[in-house]
Amino acid sequence: MVQLKKHCTFPLVYMLIKLALLLPVATATVERIFSAMKLIKTQLRNRLGDDLMNDCLVTYIEKDVFEAIDNEDIIQRFQNMKSRRGML
Repeated sequence: MVQLKKHCTFPLVYMLIKLALLLPVATATVERIFSAMKLIKTQLRNRLGDDLMNDCLVTYIEKDVFEAIDNEDIIQRFQNMKSRRGML
């Protein structure tokens, strides 16, 4: 369709074809995320806040990225952070 320049003549048909080809990929991604959420949000962890739940899901879904990070780098980063506690 693009090679014959028909996508300019029929833009709505072209958009429909693009959406139809994208739908299985988008659906699989959403199903994968809900499956991960089901594993993380158990009965014991049912009261997780939104931020903590989001952080847990990102680390679970992107575990290949986080496996490449050295634990010593993480420890050094936390040790170099300023203390958030105020003096009483």
